[in-house]
Amino acid sequence: MIWDAAVAHALALDGAEASASYGRPAIKANGNTFLSVGQEADTSFVLHLDPDLVAMLIDTHPETFWQTSHYEGYAAVLVRYRTTDDMLVREMIDRAHARASAKRPPRPRTAR
Repeated sequence: MIWDAAVAHALALDGAEASASYGRPAIKANGNTFLSVGQEADTSFVLHLDPDLVAMLIDTHPETFWQTSHYEGYAAVLVRYRTTDDMLVREMIDRAHARASAKRPPRPRTAR
């Protein structure tokens, strides 16, 4: 799945909006990022999922899902662009969206 296809699917979900995270393109729901361009923008994009699900996906589908040390311990998994399992990736985008939608919105940052 390529970035544009992932974004198109994500933006079709209720309440999803194009935004930015750490200065890079991202899709958010309820103010929370659930899909974003990560540090591996040439090969993968990032989905924000529950850590237990992240571990399971890496164990069961390493050809699609992976992590670098940058993401270890965080609720984020990399999705390889070259994957052919678009149906599974769409399902995980849906789960990431549901997780972001259910989370409390981030607190606004205030100047100190």
